Amino acid sequence: MLTMLVKKGISMHIPLEHLLFLAMAIFSLGLFGLLLRRNLIFILLSVEIMLNSAAFAFVAVSSHFEQPQGQIMFLIIVAMAGAEVAVALALVLQFERRFKTLDIDAAHNLRG
Repeated sequence: MLTMLVKKGISMHIPLEHLLFLAMAIFSLGLFGLLLRRNLIFILLSVEIMLNSAAFAFVAVSSHFEQPQGQIMFLIIVAMAGAEVAVALALVLQFERRFKTLDIDAAHNLRG
């Protein structure tokens, strides 16, 4: 349907407020997951959801104002998320080897 409208010269624009509301809703889901979950894997997934919603907000705003800075920030966020996943998975593996669980409550045995 959308390709037919583009061929006819009709462009469809989604309002910026709707895109930012969607980014806020996705960020809120990630925040609730971060606060409510006890499993370390789910906590890391929630952080990734929050990063992706921030990247989506950057792309939405830059698309609205027709500026490339949002896409550049998106690339930086994706690179940072990839590095964060690599480090976090290494920490998760060490945590699981030491405590034989991924429950974050077992971290009270950590000594610093």
